[in-house]
Amino acid sequence: MLPLLLLGVAALAIILERLWSLRRAEVMPPKLGSEVRTWAARGQLDPAHIESLRRNSPLGALLAAALDVRHKPRDVIRERLEDTGRHLVFKMEKFLSALGTIASAGPLLGLLGTVVGMIQMFLGILDHGLGDVNQLAGGIGKALVCTATGMIIAVPALMFHRFFRSRIAGYVIEMEQEATSLLDALDNSRTAAVQPASAVAQAAAARVAAARPTPAAPLRD
Repeated sequence: MLPLLLLGVAALAIILERLWSLRRAEVMPPKLGSEVRTWAARGQLDPAHIESLRRNSPLGALLAAALDVRHKPRDVIRERLEDTGRHLVFKMEKFLSALGTIASAGPLLGLLGTVVGMIQMFLGILDHGLGDVNQLAGGIGKALVCTATGMIIAVPALMFHRFFRSRIAGYVIEMEQEATSLLDALDNSRTAAVQPASAVAQAAAARVAAARPTPAAPLRD
């Protein structure tokens, strides 16, 4: 029972910690993606903004990774996003492996405790005889308590393990959407910056052409 109780305390601590750490406001603050896209459109992408964004949340860290290489081709930015995303998923799945282990080991430990209790009880019968039937039934009931305790610990641990995995998968999809929207905003800002430059170049070329002297017409006989 002592290992089972320790597993139960560990499972409860992990569940409470992950419930707090995987809150939507903690992982994906509302309107953060639109705010970063506004920064990109206005050119407000100084290092201080990017560093504060990186410390803001997992979504902010992902968007900051894209902004670090915003001047590079889109494929390079995508590679950086994928690499950063793997690290963020690993951090969000912190302690989930331990929770899954508790969900798997709880029933086994409970069954082990029951088997050990039954062995001790039957060894006692072998040494001292059957004795009181009520006492025998009580011993069997006490041995089965271990199995019940293991299941009581394992069922919530398994449910929360699946719940957290599902929540993280949903966060990953939403973060991918926000990252794609940011890439589109960066592409639009690049296009908007190139178009005025080309217009200025065309106007300068037109002024140069207008300033050139017009060649004289050839004389006719």
